[in-house]
Amino acid sequence: MQLEEVSMDNDFWLDNERAQKVLQELKGYKDTIEKYEKLCASFEDILVLIDMAKEEEDLELAQEAQEEAATFKDKYENMLIATMLDGEYDRNNAILELHPGAGGTESCDWVSMLFRMYTRWADAHGYKVEVLDYLEGDEAGIKSVTIQVTGENAYGYLKSEKGIHRLVRISPFDSSGRRHTSFASCDVIPEITDEIVIDIKPDDLRIDTYRSTGAGGQHINTTDSAVRITHLPTGIVVQCQNERSQIQNRERAMQMLRAKLHEKEEEERMDKIDGIRGEKKDIAWGSQIRSYVFHPYNMVKDHRTTEETGNTSAVMDGDLDRFMNAYLGWIHQK
Repeated sequence: MQLEEVSMDNDFWLDNERAQKVLQELKGYKDTIEKYEKLCASFEDILVLIDMAKEEEDLELAQEAQEEAATFKDKYENMLIATMLDGEYDRNNAILELHPGAGGTESCDWVSMLFRMYTRWADAHGYKVEVLDYLEGDEAGIKSVTIQVTGENAYGYLKSEKGIHRLVRISPFDSSGRRHTSFASCDVIPEITDEIVIDIKPDDLRIDTYRSTGAGGQHINTTDSAVRITHLPTGIVVQCQNERSQIQNRERAMQMLRAKLHEKEEEERMDKIDGIRGEKKDIAWGSQIRSYVFHPYNMVKDHRTTEETGNTSAVMDGDLDRFMNAYLGWIHQK
């Protein structure tokens, strides 16, 4: 009798989870329809403003119509770009990892800057950010950090960020004030649900525990609760220290491992390994997807799409939409 009750409870929770996913998907469709209807109403209002400005020869109304048209254009382009998020995993949450490359302390500091940039982008778009793993640099910055970005289409947008990011600036760590070049890698994978079955043999895993070394606050653990899992056949390593218990960290790490193994299977089925992860390159010269130049001039340029801007401060504050939108348009033209 007890076994039957457990089975019924499991079925209930599975059905409830599926129902929640369906409701979330329906809400997404409803929000899209509402955005479209508001856009249509805005277009009609602009036409009325233009007609009134002509009839009354009112420069203020003409200026207002021009400003409304500019706002309409931005919203229209964003909605148009959203229609390109039609990949199998685009709607999923995203797991983003940052690692320093050539450049030592400079690169660790560069990772901390990118971490701030992506966190600000996520906050501005209403996404939830959760730090799964965090390792501070020896002198400054971050040696590695893994975050989960939760929200609709998180992976669809963040997949544009996979690759090597290059920074050129006057180093704050160089007493001579010389210009330095630093590199950091950004890897993004979609969060894979339990509905996708990945066969993982226990004998293929090496599981290590260690003491958490987070950035601070309530998530610092005083016991060896952090978990690192190595998949021996592939060499894939995942780790998690955010949860309060070793069991929770292990479950979260296994979820990340399933996602990476699923991604690897997808890559192996593709003719060219550029669909999900992109070509694997060294974190150094000649492999960057985007350059961030702070000296001798200000410019951020994406080398895949040629999209660029001189407003480096805005980009570092999370203004990445122009680059993400350009990337989505670029891959749909390929």
